[in-house]
Formats: sequence, C-alpha cells, structure tokens
Amino acid sequence: MHSLFLIFLCAGLCCATSDSQPENLEILMDNVLVLRVPTAHGTMTEVPLTCGDAYQNKPVFWKKNGKAFTPALEGNKVKVLVKEMNGGNYSCHLHLNGEYLNHTVVMVRLKPDNRTVILEKESPAEGHIHCSAPNYNGSFHCTWKRTQYRTHAAVLLVKAERFTEEIPCVLDADGSGVSCQDASCSYNEEQHRISLTIYMHSYSRLEGYTKSFYLRDIVRPAQLPNLHISSGRVFSWDYPDSWEKPCTYFGLHFQVKAVPSGHFCHSEEFIMNNTTDKAQYEVNIKTKKYVFCVRAQDKHTMGPWSHWSQFKVNKNDVKY
Repeated sequence: MHSLFLIFLCAGLCCATSDSQPENLEILMDNVLVLRVPTAHGTMTEVPLTCGDAYQNKPVFWKKNGKAFTPALEGNKVKVLVKEMNGGNYSCHLHLNGEYLNHTVVMVRLKPDNRTVILEKESPAEGHIHCSAPNYNGSFHCTWKRTQYRTHAAVLLVKAERFTEEIPCVLDADGSGVSCQDASCSYNEEQHRISLTIYMHSYSRLEGYTKSFYLRDIVRPAQLPNLHISSGRVFSWDYPDSWEKPCTYFGLHFQVKAVPSGHFCHSEEFIMNNTTDKAQYEVNIKTKKYVFCVRAQDKHTMGPWSHWSQFKVNKNDVKY
C-alpha cells in the first residue's frame, strides 16, 4: 500500500511542470500546488486555479475543504485568496452541489526553508534525518522524529536518487521512517552521493528535509554475536550475519575495553581500552569483577561503530 502510494506520488512529480506558474507557485505533483511565502504571518496571496480545459463552458462552482464559498465562487478559472499558511483542498463541481470534477491542494511553504517546525533535529551534525545501513548491499533505512506539537504531521512525498537514478523506497507504517534499496553494486566505488528528500505537511504547511550521503558513511555493523570466554580470560566473537562476505574484503576492526562492574559500556571510566583486527582478545587485568565490551567498525571507511556487545565477569562466573 505504502509502496504503491509513493510510486504514484513520484510519478506525479516527474510529470508536473511549472513553466506557466508564477514565480512563487510550484507544481509539486499532480493536484498539489505549493505557494512560497516569505513569512508565516500577515501574508495574503491570490492563487490562480483551473478546474480543467474540458469544463471551460460548464457551470463550475468551487469548494474549499468540502464547504462552498460565500458568496459562491464560479468559473472554470478562478483566483482564491490564501491567507498566511491557510491553504487547503479546493475542489470544483458541476453546479453548486453537483458532481465532483477535479481538485487542487494548495500547500504553503516558507522561503527560505530554514524555519522548520515539523521535525526535530537529531544533532547539528546529523540534521533532521538519521540514516543507517547494516552492510553494502544497497539497503538502507532512514528515520525522523516529529516535534512535540506536530505529532499529527504526515509524509506527503519521499524522493531518493543517486545522480540521475531513482531509488525505490517504502514508507514505514507509522510514517516515521523509510526503507530504500539502492541497486548499485556493493563492490563499486561510490562516485555520487545518495540524496533523500522528505516532504512533510502539517495541515497546509509544507516543509522539505533533505539528507545527502554516501552509503559508506552510514554503514553500521550489527551488534557482534556469540561473545564468549575461554580459559578464563580469552574473549571471542563472530562477525554479524548481516555483514558482507568475504570478510577479507569487507574487514572489520574492533574496540575492546573493560569497565568496572556496574558501569555501562559507553562509560568513560575503564580498566582497559584497546583495538584489534582479530575476533578475539586476551584480557590481562588483575580484577576478576568487570564488564567486557566489544564493538565493530569498518576498518577501511571508518564509518559508524556498532552497538556494544558485553559480558559481565564476576570472579569465575560469566554472565550475559
């Protein structure tokens, strides 16, 4: 359902043209017109609407959000006054209460785009959209979070591409993320970034959020499995099942550390801290009560670290 919805929206975007539109109006997709305004307060703009060439000599009447205008708004081509951010769904009908003919949704977007209120910023470096991939097969997932007072906001359009090639995406059921599949070969060197744009709307307010990245920048190995101990001090683990093979080509290196008992792995207080290219490590510390932690990173791209895997050690007892 979501996949078909996004395909339909993208098709509308590709077919739309804005050659005949005023400078402050843009056709985003079929039946969606975007009005660009400099401020959210005090603006009043006349927006031209057309029901369709086939209805030129018909008794056409207009409604906004299902309600007729007072006095009645009649004509195949009309102008409506959009105040501030109050756009809406303008539908045209045969006669005042006649059959539906067509509609245009008018969205309002601020220009410039740096005054956003719909999505929260992850961090200054991350921006509003967080993207991650478990390996280099081209599959990646991006998420975002609505602000406290815009939890009702919905996704209008998702557009992903690398250079001139479109990347298919499927919206998550809750509208807070999207899964995409880039068809590029994982063994090829990336020449162009992936560009992802999310169009969100809160009522008639429209905002666009864009993130640009190389796949190698967002690949995060999964948590390391099968962490175990032998001989009382040699820890071993496996590569994640989701990691690319062969491991000699897609090599990982590992950060290992021991933190005091009762501490979490991200604690800055540690007993031992080191790195290794091998999937095992021998701990030579005197204390017998500690937490052993290990995480992985692509050794070639130095991208994001995996989440920590840990073992709790208490004398000769080892606990997950």
